Amino acid sequence: MVVAVQTWELSIPGCSSLKEKRSVVRSLKDRLHRKFRASVAETDHQDVLARAALTMALVTTDRRLAESMLDKADHFVQEHGGAVIVGVRRDLY
Repeated sequence: MVVAVQTWELSIPGCSSLKEKRSVVRSLKDRLHRKFRASVAETDHQDVLARAALTMALVTTDRRLAESMLDKADHFVQEHGGAVIVGVRRDLY
């Protein structure tokens, strides 16, 4: 069994309110959850307008599958128009 965790540090350019930021973060979080059937949460910078940290966790039976899913999730986040990745941390246990 492999537990995979990935955290994205995100910049949200042009964000002028916490409501606007939360809309972008919630949309990305919900789409990641639906697409990858993984747990996703905002884990840092909750009160900062232009920053967010999203963490995704998943469990698989194979390390290669976990890495592949995280790679696909990383690409998915990169393509999301509302946020820019400024850092990524990946852990596999």
